[in-house]
Amino acid sequence: MLRITGIEHVQLAMPPGGEDAARGFYADLLGIAEVPKPPVLAARGGCWFESESVKLHLGVEADFRPAKKAHPALLVDDLAGMLEALEAAGVAVAPDDPVDGRARCYVSDPFGNRIELMQA
Repeated sequence: MLRITGIEHVQLAMPPGGEDAARGFYADLLGIAEVPKPPVLAARGGCWFESESVKLHLGVEADFRPAKKAHPALLVDDLAGMLEALEAAGVAVAPDDPVDGRARCYVSDPFGNRIELMQA
């Protein structure tokens, strides 16, 4: 039987020219390092952020509309600390009920894309 073995990366959309805002949120606030895009893709704009366990790519979409419902859920080791840092940076946090005993909340990236943060 054929089967899916994992997720290689998740891609979110962003508006043209949003690379610096993406870096400020994903690299500086969430702590996911930016990695260079392959040269063949770099001319298209956007940014890639990757860690040992997370690959989040942001691609430019000319007719951009933020994902308000669909979202990635990112695991964090210290949700309270992460939320404190995000709120200090002016990011609005929307707490939600725990799922399977894990605390969680929602934030929006600078473009309005929904991001779920969960205690690992």
